[in-house]
Amino acid sequence: MSVEANDEELSQARGTQPRALIVTIYGLYAREVGGWLSVSSLIKLMAELDVEEPAVRSSISRLKRRGILIAEKVRGTAGYALSDRARGILLEGDRRIFERPRAAAEDGWLVAVFSVPEYERDKRHQLRSRLSWLGFGTVASGVWIAPAHVESQVRDVLASNRLTEYVDLFRAEYVAFRPEPDQVASWWDLDGLERTYADFVSSYGPVLAQWRRRRHDDDAAAFADYVQVLTHWRRLPYLDPGLAPELLPRHWRGSQAADIFFELNERLAPAAHRHVAEVTGLQPTGTAQSTGTVEPGRTAQSARTA
Repeated sequence: MSVEANDEELSQARGTQPRALIVTIYGLYAREVGGWLSVSSLIKLMAELDVEEPAVRSSISRLKRRGILIAEKVRGTAGYALSDRARGILLEGDRRIFERPRAAAEDGWLVAVFSVPEYERDKRHQLRSRLSWLGFGTVASGVWIAPAHVESQVRDVLASNRLTEYVDLFRAEYVAFRPEPDQVASWWDLDGLERTYADFVSSYGPVLAQWRRRRHDDDAAAFADYVQVLTHWRRLPYLDPGLAPELLPRHWRGSQAADIFFELNERLAPAAHRHVAEVTGLQPTGTAQSTGTVEPGRTAQSARTA
């Protein structure tokens, strides 16, 4: 399976297809218990999301074919573990999904200029996929741009994917001849992103309102809502380059969407975690890379701007 297919499946899940929900469950909970879940536990958890067993098994098979899950028995119990590649992609995604750094106007830009020989078209496709995943917009053919704060992550990702020989990175400042916000709108599809954020707000604003009115925890309900909201949310950071507020349209819905997500994260994550522990009977091993939740004591604002 190609790197691009892995990335699309793991970081840009569309809608609430069962396999996208399964990836979310593995990303949130399996890594802290060694990366493995039993088939029976996964079927029970997916039932909470109104997904029937045949759809779960079909989705597991597809994720296995794509190299995301690996069949593995633990103490005679059938189950599936995350592949090493899947673990790496999920770890890369944690920073984007749960921290959401925002550029400042004075930071400047990071420009990637690349050229890939025609006989290595697969590398060109892989490079474009990775730059897009990192939040780059397109200035011209072979010239891509991103806020400068992503530089260290870009270096790491390009090096780990053996793509550095095709790319040169430059720090840049925009000086002329059109207003910078107008140029930014041509480099990224901000109107489309705004519509996507608006859809998120309309879908999960009411969910948050309901949880604000609740007086008692319902762990199963928290799990179901949390997995759904995270599955919808986790593709947005890969569409949003994290531009400085001065360069965004007025009344940007992304800020409202982020407020909704991070408050739901704080309200639902602990109860959802308890529910998964009860269903699976598994306890953290202490070797997990990340649970995918905001660290204790961190507010939604700090998680968003770290």
